[in-house]
Amino acid sequence: MPKTVLLAPPENVMVRCDNLVKIYKSRDIEVMALQGLDLTVERGELMGIVGASGSGKSTLLNMLGGLDKPSAGSLYVDGRDMLKFTDKDFIEYKRKTVGFVWQNNARNLIPYLTAVENVEMPMLLSGYENRRKRAEHLLEMVGLGERKNSMLGQLSGGEQQRAAIAIALANNPKLLLADEPTGAVDTKTAGNVLEVFRQLNRETGVTIIIVTHDTNLAKSIDRVVAIRDGKTSSEMIRRRPVLTGISFEELTEQQQSEIRSLEENAGHDELVLLDRAGRLQIPKEQLNALGIKGGDRVRVELEDGRICIYKQ
Repeated sequence: MPKTVLLAPPENVMVRCDNLVKIYKSRDIEVMALQGLDLTVERGELMGIVGASGSGKSTLLNMLGGLDKPSAGSLYVDGRDMLKFTDKDFIEYKRKTVGFVWQNNARNLIPYLTAVENVEMPMLLSGYENRRKRAEHLLEMVGLGERKNSMLGQLSGGEQQRAAIAIALANNPKLLLADEPTGAVDTKTAGNVLEVFRQLNRETGVTIIIVTHDTNLAKSIDRVVAIRDGKTSSEMIRRRPVLTGISFEELTEQQQSEIRSLEENAGHDELVLLDRAGRLQIPKEQLNALGIKGGDRVRVELEDGRICIYKQ
């Protein structure tokens, strides 16, 4: 059988994983964190990844962030094959392509610096010019312009997370990753932080991937991918209001408010994913409802244009 050659993804794709595998080894034990994961993220997309603890979502985020290397499969980010990265490539990638927002603010912020000095730090390490002006602009974008000279201890949890987002944007990354960004704040603050991500996505076009265990995130994000057992198993796609011949920014403030209200209450279509080998990973809840367990034999038939599954 001839070997399948995977070409680089098209220009409109920021992230593409094909049959991605990650194996962790410890002495004589091997743990497969990702088991052939397929995922495509378009440029300028805001999406969420949900899943239980141990499902593989944080492993995926670490590889997208250049913090870990895949074991097998294919992983392209911004048209580059990360399986071929050298150590120098990873350093350049983390400086210029990707920004990271951690759940633990101790990893995002330096406590003895002000908010604006924290945002300047990544630019200082990269030799960025006009650092103060850009840092102040980013803090304005995330709603912290008036708090730019505040120290870490003077900022609330939500303000610290906003500052962390500004830091992650300091070097103008093409891909912004967020690991449980609302996990340490209350529900109201979480909504505010999430709105910052949505605003940045609309205004700058940066591709944003948010990883969380909170399935309620789907209520505010257009596309949410669920990972089960190291594989993508389903997607939830929001049914958005359609704007014809006009951009969101051209609407009046009242019209924008009405659109946001409709979006908050929009429903979702949940889709089961078909992988490249033609396999479906059906949610466990639906299999339980049919009385089907893993390993059971089932009959698959085509009826009136529908694929039907019957328990034997």
